[in-house]
Amino acid sequence: MTVIVRGFRPEDAEGFARVRRAALPFMLSTAESVAFDVTHAHPDAHYRPLVAEEDGQIIGTAQLGVAHDSPEPGQGYANVYVHPERLRRGAGSLIVRTAEEFLAGHGVTTLYSWVLDAPGNRAFAEKRGYRASRSAHFLRLDLAQGTLPPLQRPPAGVELRTAADFADDPRPLFDLDAETVQDEPSDIDTEFTDYEYWLTETWGHPLLDRELTTVAVVDGRPVAFSVARTDGTSRYATGMTGTARAYRGRGLAKLAKNDSLHRARAAGYTEAFTGNDTENGPMLAINKWFGYEICATEVRYVRELG
Repeated sequence: MTVIVRGFRPEDAEGFARVRRAALPFMLSTAESVAFDVTHAHPDAHYRPLVAEEDGQIIGTAQLGVAHDSPEPGQGYANVYVHPERLRRGAGSLIVRTAEEFLAGHGVTTLYSWVLDAPGNRAFAEKRGYRASRSAHFLRLDLAQGTLPPLQRPPAGVELRTAADFADDPRPLFDLDAETVQDEPSDIDTEFTDYEYWLTETWGHPLLDRELTTVAVVDGRPVAFSVARTDGTSRYATGMTGTARAYRGRGLAKLAKNDSLHRARAAGYTEAFTGNDTENGPMLAINKWFGYEICATEVRYVRELG
């Protein structure tokens, strides 16, 4: 049985999503979202998903590209996942080698990769010259059986709306997203400057649920939000929760997220997922207050390509 690695084809979308769900069940992945990411990737990202195939079946995947929205050139990423029932067939090694060669050809000198915090996964990365960097937790909340904190009334001067209310002009949400993303813990600094691309890649993403995304508004201006992503069936995930710097310390992000979670449960979603940097104590405490529990951890590994 021979394993081959090749570029993604449109007909691979369901198989790609299936492997991602099996290897990383804490993140949403659908055939539609996989296809969307491929067709709407920024040209400067040189985004190229790969698949490992054995006997005509997809058993491994990779998402790789250049960090085009970083002010520092030469940075890239390659996240590799093999179906947990198809390990130790050489798929991971072949994908990593193919990814490194491709990214080096596009000027990447520093390569980052998320690796599940398990002995076998970490040994795989370290054997190939990667060193551990930061880490992040995946958290899960049982929306069906768990108990959410009671809904809170917004303070005076604050109104709760949904992202759908900004359909005619989402630019204020872009501005808030661009400000809050700068304070997210990360190895790679990110700057949102391309509004038109944000409209396509973020605002138009099939996983984004505008109706369940809650926005806290003061004087007509969005100042905090909790972005909801859903798979359209039972799973809900927080894409981003943040507050404009001038409005922090007032509990507005917590208020928005609580509202979104209550409405997600009312809409029939049974599981909620989110992720936090392991050093992000304030957000971890907030999620513990909601009832989230850590279900897995990933470690960011980095390698200098020579």
